Formats: sequence, C-alpha cells, structure tokens
Amino acid sequence: MRAVVFTGPGEPLRVEELTLAAPKAGEVRVRLVGAGVCHSDLHVYKGDWNHKTPLVLGHEGAGVVTAVGPGVTRPRVGDHVILSWMPACGECRFCAAGKPQLCQTAMNAVGTDAMFDGTTRLSRADGAPVYHYLSTAAFAEETVVPAAGAIAIRDDAPLEKVSIVGCAVATGFGAVVNTAEMEWGSTVAVIGCGAVGLSAIQGAKLCAATRIVAVDVLPAKLEAAQAFGATDVVDASRDDPVAAVRELTGGGVDYVFECIGLAETCEQAAAMLAFGGTAVVVGQPKAGTRPSYDALLLSCYEQRVIGSNYGSVRPTVDFPKLVDLYMDGRLMIDELITGHRPLSEAQEAFEDLIAGRAVRTVLDCGR
Repeated sequence: MRAVVFTGPGEPLRVEELTLAAPKAGEVRVRLVGAGVCHSDLHVYKGDWNHKTPLVLGHEGAGVVTAVGPGVTRPRVGDHVILSWMPACGECRFCAAGKPQLCQTAMNAVGTDAMFDGTTRLSRADGAPVYHYLSTAAFAEETVVPAAGAIAIRDDAPLEKVSIVGCAVATGFGAVVNTAEMEWGSTVAVIGCGAVGLSAIQGAKLCAATRIVAVDVLPAKLEAAQAFGATDVVDASRDDPVAAVRELTGGGVDYVFECIGLAETCEQAAAMLAFGGTAVVVGQPKAGTRPSYDALLLSCYEQRVIGSNYGSVRPTVDFPKLVDLYMDGRLMIDELITGHRPLSEAQEAFEDLIAGRAVRTVLDCGR
C-alpha cells in the first residue's frame, strides 16, 4: 500500500509502496478515506520535534475497519471510525480517573512512534522498519492502530469531512468545553484562527459566550472567525492585541484560548485576562518554549494559566457527539476544510499551511 514517508527535516516528502503487517492482539487495520494536515505534522517536518525516521506522518484521519487482531471486540470489521492519537489503555490511574488524554500507556507508545509492544507494522521492501507517527500513520492508504485509537461513529457521516474531528475539532472545541469548563455568559478571546482556533470559537459560541474576540495576523482568517461566531476581531499585524482585547472588553476577558503555540502569544494570553480569568494553552509549542509571566499578578488577581492536551477529550464519548452535532447542522466542519489533495501532494499541502493559504487540507487517502 502507498504512504507518505518523512525521512528528515527539510527532506522532501515522497509516496512509497510499503508493506503493512496484519494487526496483532489489541490492534485493528483501517482503510483510510481522509487525513487532515495539521501543524503537529508540520512541527515534525520542520524539525521542531524529534521523531524516528523513516516515518509515516499523519495523526488525524478516518476510515473503515478491514481487520481486527486477537482479542478485539470493538471496533468491528466494517465500522466507520475516526482515529485518535491517544489510544487510552483504560487501566492506568489517569484513565481510571476519567482523563484518557493523560493516559500513561498511550503517551509512552505514541512517543516511540510504534505500537504498544514497541514494534512497527510498516516496512519497506527490504524489511527495514518504518515508524508510525503518534502510533497513527494516517498519511497512507491503510494503517494499523491500537483498537482504542479507532473510535466507531455513525455510518452516514462523510468520512473525508469528519476525519478532522480526530484532532483539530476535538482539540479546539474540547479546550473550551472540557478543559476550561467555561461558564455560559463568559467573555472569550481566541488567539490563532486556524482549524483549532475556529473550533474553539464554535465551542465558545455553543457555550453562550457573550463576547468572542478573535485574534490573528491574516485578514482572511479573521473573516472566517466571524463566520464561525466571533463577535469582534483584532488584526495583530496592525494593532497591539493585548491593548485591543482589553479595550474591547472593558478590562480583559474571562477566558483566553491560545491556539498557536508561541512564547509571545502565550504571554499575550495571560495579559488579556480579567481578574479571575483563565488562559488555556492549546497550541503545541516548539520543544523548550518558555513563556514568562508575572507570578505576582497571577496571585493577586487569581488568574490561571493552564494547558490543554487534545481538548481533554474522551474520544469514545466525545467523537460521536461531535459527529452528531455536525450532522445536525450545529457544528461547522465543511467550512474548516479549505482544500483536498491526493497523497502525492502532501508536500504541497505543507507548503499551503506554511504560507497561510490553508485552514485545513484533507489528503484523500484513496488517490
């Protein structure tokens, strides 16, 4: 089967014919339909994060289960599934506490770019192993993933669309609803209006935020933010975003969702807060990024800066709910997808992302 292979930072991506082994115990094989191109993939491509090579990128996808390994009862062959790059074990202390996004077993596995047993199911013609990005490897025609990383959904949802639920939508929407547990009637700022930020805006809107201020440097993304529910926009390429947000809201907002992952924007998020406010770091920074905060102000004003991993989602519960919201017309997903490309154009999809031409590009895995 064909897959997009990454061999090192700055090296061109190329499609190769790889061998995909049968799923082992606790694993399933999935014929992929669509895979979203995310900034997390771009971080690896640029060398911001270290991963093993050769590596099949992609962690946001959807498809149909074609085979299951020993002991797997769910999902079943024929199920339509969205991939989760945090295949929770269900047994560690975090899973037991209802926090599968912090699963120790999953974090250990995805950090090795392999399956739970430390081996890969992908190989080249000479037998050399090829690694699975975040134990997912979605930039491919097919993949093998842990069964807990394939979440069954309703059969009538278009897989090429809901593929982006598995990262962008879940991360942004979940940061508002799950991580922040935002109270209705709150005031909100969202820094960064890519697919994650626009999903956070939708979450804030559905939680009845009274003011949603979108912050970005690209006019097209600010225009999109208004279509997704922003009540105000701030062009950070022209105006001081902190001063603008504080002026618009009479002294700051209750919640800020930082959806870029830069030290500067993390610092801006804290500076935008009203008394008692919460800044949620949703964006994935380059390793070693260290923002600075005035700890005295955080203490005096009872402000918080917290992190959100994967929108604190419970994939088996939240993915089907998000799909239902989309199918009921209450969650905008089609509008997040600004382009489709075949696997052979993964390189061009990254270039679109770098240039700011794309919100979310979906690779059509069957072509």
